[in-house]
Amino acid sequence: MEAPVAKKTPSSRTLFGVTLHDDYAWMRQREAPEVRAYLEAENAYTQAQMAHTKDFQDTLYQEMLGRIKEDDTSVPYQKDNHFYYIRTVEGKPYAIHCRTLGAEGPEEILIDENELAAGKEFFDLGDLDISTNEQLMAYTTDENGSERYQLHVRNLETGDLQENIVDNIYGEIEWANDNATLYYITREDGTDRPHKLFRRSLGQEGESELVFHEADEGFFLSIGKTKDDRYLLIDLSSHVTTEVWCLDAEDPNAQPQLVIPRRPGIELGMVHNDGWWYIMTNEAALNFRLLRTRVEAPEREHWEEVLPHSPDFKIDYAESFRDRLAIFGRKNGLKSIVVYHIPTGATHDVPFPDPVYTAGASSNLEFESQVLRFKYSSLTRPASVFDYDMETGTRSLLKQTEVRGGYDASAYDSARIFATAPDGTQVPVSLVWNKARRQDRPQETLLYAYGSYGHSIDPTFSSARLSLLDRGLIFAIAHIRGGGEMGRAWYENGKFLFKKNTFSDFIAVAEHLITTGVTARDRLGIMGGSAGGLLMGAVINMRPDLFKVVEAHVPFVDVMNTMLDPSIPLTVIEYDEWGNPNEENYFHYMHSYSPYDNVQPQDYPDLLITAGLNDPRVQYWEPAKWCAKLRQCKSTDRPLLLKTNMGAGHQGASGRYGYLKEIAFDYAFLLDRLGIADEPAGHQ
Repeated sequence: MEAPVAKKTPSSRTLFGVTLHDDYAWMRQREAPEVRAYLEAENAYTQAQMAHTKDFQDTLYQEMLGRIKEDDTSVPYQKDNHFYYIRTVEGKPYAIHCRTLGAEGPEEILIDENELAAGKEFFDLGDLDISTNEQLMAYTTDENGSERYQLHVRNLETGDLQENIVDNIYGEIEWANDNATLYYITREDGTDRPHKLFRRSLGQEGESELVFHEADEGFFLSIGKTKDDRYLLIDLSSHVTTEVWCLDAEDPNAQPQLVIPRRPGIELGMVHNDGWWYIMTNEAALNFRLLRTRVEAPEREHWEEVLPHSPDFKIDYAESFRDRLAIFGRKNGLKSIVVYHIPTGATHDVPFPDPVYTAGASSNLEFESQVLRFKYSSLTRPASVFDYDMETGTRSLLKQTEVRGGYDASAYDSARIFATAPDGTQVPVSLVWNKARRQDRPQETLLYAYGSYGHSIDPTFSSARLSLLDRGLIFAIAHIRGGGEMGRAWYENGKFLFKKNTFSDFIAVAEHLITTGVTARDRLGIMGGSAGGLLMGAVINMRPDLFKVVEAHVPFVDVMNTMLDPSIPLTVIEYDEWGNPNEENYFHYMHSYSPYDNVQPQDYPDLLITAGLNDPRVQYWEPAKWCAKLRQCKSTDRPLLLKTNMGAGHQGASGRYGYLKEIAFDYAFLLDRLGIADEPAGHQ
């Protein structure tokens, strides 16, 4: 089957003396029959090219499914008088949300997602919120992957359901404490920006009440409730600036009160505790510091410092309890939890056993508790849930995810090494492998990275990944600049006019793995998604010789055309991450690395690109245009495949079975191109 050849309709524009050529701008016409025809032709070509791996995909899928305990129950967590948990059932792709009255009460099914998803190609439960009196449940649903949700309310005592109260909203919802008033957020037409907060009483006729409107197109609006149910917090954020307002949760007619006004470049987060706002801010503190002020005196002149800035500890967020704060952050590139005792000011760290791991907050909804619940995993240790007594320092393991099929953690090993970037920066790399498959030669390796928005790719466990490790692959994570692994400076040195550090860091890691004999150029696969897909596009333009196979999932690659179009969702707020190309210095810098604009005639690696037709974050036409241009320019007949999910968005298929089938497809392409698709898992 011949590869599709997209028609070329030349268009161009000139800015700052540079002409941007775009032969495939016509692909933005979502409803045009020729656009859908092209995407379907690419899908048909991809299926034909992957037909020889069909049995292998099935093998991988069955392996991955066989490691999952399909009938499973999460650890129950308490909120007021009920204990809440999630069940999964063998053969059903979605979760069942349940609760009991007290720890031993009979089960009450709140939502069976399988029933809501029946007959639908895609389904996502956005938010689920229980009223203060525990009698009403509000929830939001998305049925096409567009991230535009519908609001529903069920009376848990009578079973009565009010469907589609509001359509096309943001996923977040919150109850006021009167058990009758709901707050929800709408998206701005065109840009999809969450910008207006409404409230509505149950049974209300007519229009909902507008509570707050964020007019600045560079800010997103979100809402949350303090753990003690005292306040609703309205958060207005760009990537670099935050403003916070509050509402009295007891008053269904409350008007927003400004707590902390925005100041350019100042970010913050807040929790409430016994009449105090505890504020985490980067003001005069690159890695953030902790301050507090009385609720009735939020002005900056009243702020008191609680924990000063530390160059070694980056504060991310906090959980508030009656007598303590659990402060989550990073030390030495790894997750850390510091417990702060409010009455005395004493602090202590929660210890962790592994040299490479990740940890984070679990469900901590009880304000009066002295027990912190957290999640923990490593590259070799499955996800675990612990309760940690912040008074005594003792912990108890509540659950470790079962990996069926006789998983033995001691059969695997992990390590952290460092590669030297061109400017001398030491870039951490996490690796994991099957000990029995470790060989005294360069091995097939998958190198993964992201490197944007300060988002860290932490070393977590994946049972699906065992299908790679047990076939002899080494899995590596490059913790490159642009992420947040090594603190705030790590992020700042990989954005704006330092963005190329992200790409050179990744190339340096790949070269280090090759020169140290871990892998070889013809045995190295790389993978990244979204902004990590931009990374993939940039590095294969720069060093196509360095990689054998590349997977770019929903990749943000058409940087110039997207960032020059403020009508595209997310564009304006993204100026704080990439820069504004309407300014000459940013224009030239972004143009120098934009993957789509820098495609050139050369020998590109084997390449799989994925997209989602309903993706609101990276529009489908970015990967489609990139594929068309690559196919035009690449100098060899090495595989180039585009796979567009025609019924989903940025996150791909919904449901655990659909998700595993997508992973099986991705792994099959990788292993096939590395020449080890026939290698049986676990072969010694």
